[in-house]
Amino acid sequence: MRPLSIRARVLYLAIVFALLMVGSVTLATYFFIADGMAESAQSTTWRLARLASEGIAKATTSAKLTAASEGLVGQEREQEALRLLMRSVPDLFTVAGGEDGAFALYVKESSAQPLQLVWFSDDRGIVNDPNGRMRALANRQPLQTSPADRDLLTGMFTRADLGVHVVHVPLDLPDNTVGVMDVIYLPTREEGILDSARRPMSIVSVFAAIIAIAMMQFIMGRVLLLVDNLRTAAESVDAGQLDVRLPEDGEHEVAELARSLNGLIDRLSRRAEAQTRFVADVSHELSTPVAGIRGYVNILRAWGAEDPEVREEAIAAIDRESRRMARLCSDLLSMIRSEGVPDFRSVRYDINAASREVLAGAATRYIGKELEFVGPDEDPLWLYGDPDRIEEALGILVDNACKYTGAGGRVQVKTRRHRDRIVVEVTDTGVGIPEADLPSIFERFYRSDASRSKETGGFGLGLPIAKRIIDAGGGMIWVRSKVASGTTFTVSLPRNRVKESKEVT
Repeated sequence: MRPLSIRARVLYLAIVFALLMVGSVTLATYFFIADGMAESAQSTTWRLARLASEGIAKATTSAKLTAASEGLVGQEREQEALRLLMRSVPDLFTVAGGEDGAFALYVKESSAQPLQLVWFSDDRGIVNDPNGRMRALANRQPLQTSPADRDLLTGMFTRADLGVHVVHVPLDLPDNTVGVMDVIYLPTREEGILDSARRPMSIVSVFAAIIAIAMMQFIMGRVLLLVDNLRTAAESVDAGQLDVRLPEDGEHEVAELARSLNGLIDRLSRRAEAQTRFVADVSHELSTPVAGIRGYVNILRAWGAEDPEVREEAIAAIDRESRRMARLCSDLLSMIRSEGVPDFRSVRYDINAASREVLAGAATRYIGKELEFVGPDEDPLWLYGDPDRIEEALGILVDNACKYTGAGGRVQVKTRRHRDRIVVEVTDTGVGIPEADLPSIFERFYRSDASRSKETGGFGLGLPIAKRIIDAGGGMIWVRSKVASGTTFTVSLPRNRVKESKEVT
C-alpha cells in the first residue's frame, strides 16, 4: 500500500475515527459507571448514618432506663445515663460499620466548650472538618460532605479513587449534652468494581477499534474495487476494447454508477461500430469506381491506340466513374456538414416558394423522363428556419422521388399548416419501398435495391443527410410506401424556430 494512496489515507482516517469514537464511548461508559459507584457510596454513607442515628437513639433510651432502674434521680440519673451510653458506643458502632465504615463521636458538654473527640472506631474515623460538624450541630440536620472536585475519569488510567464520604449527624445526649457523630464510609468495594472493570473495558475498546477500522477498510475496499474496475475499463476503452463490463448487482449508488458507465461504454461501442461500418462502406463505394477506372486505363494502354471505338468507350467509362466518385465525395461532405451544423439560421421564409424552386430544379434535371411535377399552392406559407438547409433536404427527397419514378410518372409536393407546425409531403408514383426495408432507409449506405441504386447512381447517403438536416431544424420525418404504388415522405417543421443555432449530435 502506497503511503499517500486513497486506501492508505482512508486507513489513517479510520484509525483516527475509531480511536475518537471508541475512546469517547469507552470514557463515557466508564464515567457513567464511576458516577453510579459514587452514588452508591453516597447511599451507603447515608444508610450507615441512619443506622448510627437510630443506634444512638436506642442506646440513649436504654441508658436512661437503666439509670432510672437503679433509683437515681435528677442530675445523677442523667450523668449515669451518659456514662452508660459512652460505654456502649464502641460495641454499637463496631457492629454497624462493618469493614468499610468508621465512626467518631464528638461531644460538647457546654456552650462555651468546643466539640471534643471522645471516641472513634479507628484511625479512618478521624476527619478534620470542624466547620462541617458545627454547621450540622447548628442546623440540627445531618450534613454530608462528599469529595469535592474529584475527577471520576482518573480511574480509567490509574487506580480508582472515589474519596472519603462523611456524614455529620447531630445528637442529643443525656445530661443536656450535645454531640456529633461522624459517619465515614470508605468506598473500597465500589473502587474494586471500577478497578476490575477497567481491564475488560480496555480490551473491548481495543477490539472495537480494530473491528471499526477493519469494517471501514472492507467498505472502502469495495468502493476502491469499483475504482479499479473503472481504471481497467478506461484502459480497455483506450486500447479499443469495448467489451468490458462493470458489475451492476444491487440497488445502491455504486451499482447505479456502474450501470451509467456500462451504458456509456455501450454507446461508445455502437459509435465505434458505426464508424467502422461507415469507413468500410465508404471504402467499398470508392473501390468500385476506382477499380473501373483502373480497368479501363489498362484497356486504353493495351488497345486504345489501335481501336478508336475501344478508346472512346474507355474514356466515356472513365468519365462516368469519375463523376460517380465526385458525387460520392459531395454526398460525404454533405453528411459531414449535416452532422455538425455550426449555424442553423432562423429567418422567415415561404415554404411554398422554396418547394416550387426545388421542383423547378428537378424538372430541369429529369426533363428526359417526362415526369409530371405538381407543386404547392401559390399562396405563401410562412415559417421560421433556415431556408437553404430545408431546400437541401427537400431537394434530396424530390431527387429520390424522380430517380425511382418511371417515365411519365408524377412527383408532387404538398404543404399544409397543422397547429403550430408546417407539414410538407413529397409523394411519387414510383416503385415503392418494401415494408421490411422501411425501418432502415435512414441508415447510411442502406439501399433497398442495390441493382436499381446502381442504375440511378445512389449511394444510400441522401436520406440520412435529409433526416439530419430536418432533425437539426427541430422537425420530424417519416415515410409511407407500398411496392409498385409509390412513396410519401412527410416532414413536420416548427413554424416559429426562435433558437438561432443548434448543433446536431
